[in-house]
Amino acid sequence: MKHFIITGASKGLGEGLAIELINENHHLVCIARNESQKLKQLAAAKNCRLDFILFDLAVTHDIPAMMDSLFEQIDKVQAEGFYLVNNAGIIQPVNRVEDYDPDEAEQHMKINLVAPMLISAAFIRHTKSLPIKKRILNISSGAAFNPYYGWSCYCTGKAGLDMFGRCISEEQKEETHPVETMGVAPGIIDTGMQTTIRSTDERAFKHKEKFVEFKESGQLIPPAIAGKRIAQLLISDEFKDGTTIDVREDY
Repeated sequence: MKHFIITGASKGLGEGLAIELINENHHLVCIARNESQKLKQLAAAKNCRLDFILFDLAVTHDIPAMMDSLFEQIDKVQAEGFYLVNNAGIIQPVNRVEDYDPDEAEQHMKINLVAPMLISAAFIRHTKSLPIKKRILNISSGAAFNPYYGWSCYCTGKAGLDMFGRCISEEQKEETHPVETMGVAPGIIDTGMQTTIRSTDERAFKHKEKFVEFKESGQLIPPAIAGKRIAQLLISDEFKDGTTIDVREDY
């Protein structure tokens, strides 16, 4: 059985990805603040084991214990592969640097960067000795490479996550049974995050009208389509260790 751990799986891209991975030979562990009834019903219909772990990723000091408990529920002996998708993320605060709320900035970095770092660390630790396929896929963004006015937290967090994945790749080269790591920028997806962006004060985010146009002109990618692309990449030979790609251009 292949085991998939997905953060932020209750909605948006995470839910779209989980839908594609629901299979009777797969086990999905969805880490989110809320459950998705759609996923639960679909998994039941397809005889797929699906577990939700209700957890707030901003509470970073509890992540190691949460991951220990998660792996205690999995039979590693029978596992064919382990796959982690660090998908959960937030966009707030959207503002000029000097106007940030300190608590919002700290929460952003905990959810978007510290949480996936700690989850990945636990994933590597718990699967270290297993001679099977092990992969970590980090959801990146064009914002990791391009600066945006008002998005300094988001750009910095995504850039940091990309570099973190590359560091894992370097460390794993000396392992007998290495974990592969890759970053994927999925494109502009029609999620709640986009709704938040379009409702932002234009003084805080100068590109607001551009994102409004994306929506009005039908340029946003449905979560189901983006999820299908990423699910295919995750378990295919196209998975490129130590890299970050844009699925719209490279896959």
